Amino acid sequence: MSGHSKWHGIKHKKAKVDAARGRIFTRLIREITIAAKTGGGDPDGNPRLRTAMHAARAANMPADNIERAIKKGTGELPGVTYEELTYEGYGPGAAAVMVVVTTDNKNRTAPEIRKIFAKHGGNLGESGCVGWMFEKKGVIRVEAKGVDEETLLSAALEAGAEDMRQEEGAFEILTAPREKEFEAVRAAITRGKFSIVSAEITMVPQSTVQLDGKPAEQMLRLMEELEDHDDVQNVYANFDIPESIMVALTG
Repeated sequence: MSGHSKWHGIKHKKAKVDAARGRIFTRLIREITIAAKTGGGDPDGNPRLRTAMHAARAANMPADNIERAIKKGTGELPGVTYEELTYEGYGPGAAAVMVVVTTDNKNRTAPEIRKIFAKHGGNLGESGCVGWMFEKKGVIRVEAKGVDEETLLSAALEAGAEDMRQEEGAFEILTAPREKEFEAVRAAITRGKFSIVSAEITMVPQSTVQLDGKPAEQMLRLMEELEDHDDVQNVYANFDIPESIMVALTG
């Protein structure tokens, strides 16, 4: 879990820069559009849309943008038709990597993702080649500074959390991936006045691959370039890189 957690912390810091460039809005709009397309425009009956809207509001996205994205997904407004795809492969040191994209042209996106893998010592594999190494979970990160661990743990467990651990200056609370359980825990933490750094339903690696030296550097470059691709929504990997190396390589 540690490699996943460290990269997640770095991603959160990078997100502030992405927000300034508008990139985070683009990803959120695509997620809202896909969610509305697949599950309808009513957030009360569409957990994925409800989660996407919550993330958009947390990123201070204007309500009009959210509404337009929903209507484009339901077909009430014209817009680009996006397809959601998952690519699986291996990074340096045989680390497992899953890449979720939303694209209007998979014939363009697939070779571009393949090229990124090859450029950084990895290779794209067949569907299902690494998916079994990950488990879908709700992950809520709470800032650790000034927090009483026992109080937080008690509140989380009473609301239905599965586990809690501390990494990279934050407590990570794991929940079932179902929206109802995830939202119950998030609501309890919010009521407790704890500072939520991030909250998402994500793919958590069941085991990790230790990387050092050149493979570690290649792995981080691979993650960075995948994350920066316009069609990529999320990247999941099971690497574990020592904190000192992670900091040195990412600045």
